[in-house]
Amino acid sequence: MKLTIKKDILLDALNKVSKAISTKNLIPVLAGIKFDLKKNKLTLTASDNDITIQTFITAASDDEFKVEKEGSIIVQGKYMLDIVRKLPDKYINIEVFDELKILIYTENSEFRLNGISEEEYPKINLDESKKKVVINNKVFKEIVSQTAFASSNEETKPILTGINFNIVGNILECNSTDSYRLARKVVELDKADTENYNIVIPSHNIIEFSRILDDDDKSNIELHISNNKILFIYKQLKFQSRLISGTYPNTSNLIPKEDFLVITTNIQDLYNVIDRASILTSDKDKNIVTLETEGNLLILKSSSQEIGRVEEKMNIEKNNSENIKISFSAKYMMEALKSFSTEKVEIHFVGEIKPILVKSKEDETITQLVLPIRTY
Repeated sequence: MKLTIKKDILLDALNKVSKAISTKNLIPVLAGIKFDLKKNKLTLTASDNDITIQTFITAASDDEFKVEKEGSIIVQGKYMLDIVRKLPDKYINIEVFDELKILIYTENSEFRLNGISEEEYPKINLDESKKKVVINNKVFKEIVSQTAFASSNEETKPILTGINFNIVGNILECNSTDSYRLARKVVELDKADTENYNIVIPSHNIIEFSRILDDDDKSNIELHISNNKILFIYKQLKFQSRLISGTYPNTSNLIPKEDFLVITTNIQDLYNVIDRASILTSDKDKNIVTLETEGNLLILKSSSQEIGRVEEKMNIEKNNSENIKISFSAKYMMEALKSFSTEKVEIHFVGEIKPILVKSKEDETITQLVLPIRTY
């Protein structure tokens, strides 16, 4: 294998696939990146058995990369990435000699790495399914940013560590919950699918995929779903993740159908008030703040015996003359508010010990739910 390649192009591809490299993996070959060089195409593959990432570079011209000899080899991922990142040259030469020795060189630099035979790399199946679900890139990134934060970090309930994708016809409903809050995003797909899907994708994996995506809001992502895995295809990238087995809880019955009080306010103002009110809370108090309404005034309080107390006030709009006093986690409420990109937000109250619903008339695709905390 021998090629000359533009540094920026190679570095971009290495940055993408390196997200699938695990330094803790018991299989040494999985700490490597598989280089597969054909006449006018370089394919890079990395996997940690949980996710697999593959990207390819095609030679539009000799200016991007030039192939002198085809071949395949496994390169130590961490070192390859560090070398390419730190080399100052515009072009990098890579050559395999003595079968498993890799020479990486430029005009003034030379690195030699020990490679691993491609035969030792596990067989990876990135086959596409006959049916696919298509989602706009921008919409997909919104789904992840507006739901993933609410999933659980507790491995004792594996099913809650993922995002539930439920597709019926052309409606995609995504849910994420850790039992204390719920994030829901509902989007309408351009094309109705003849098959329904109800799957759970690990949140960590889908966040990693989202980070790789660019800001092109005109491109689409293909979802190829099989029994125990999902394959995402975006431009020259393939990203495969395992699915979490099990049945996701029915979250629809958690969302209150009625409320006795709705307050409307500027989302950024409310966020800032909660942020300030939570300054004097401590971690062991779970960042608890108490919200009260008096007429068209919202009062937020928090206190800590060791630190002190704080009180914040702001004007709000109400749908009636009812008042409420309720406590909740400032962190959870702030994360819920942050998921909205609208100017105003509605807070729906059902009761002092009932879930708090956060919605916006400007974007009805998002619903956030935060459970109250008893303070007595």
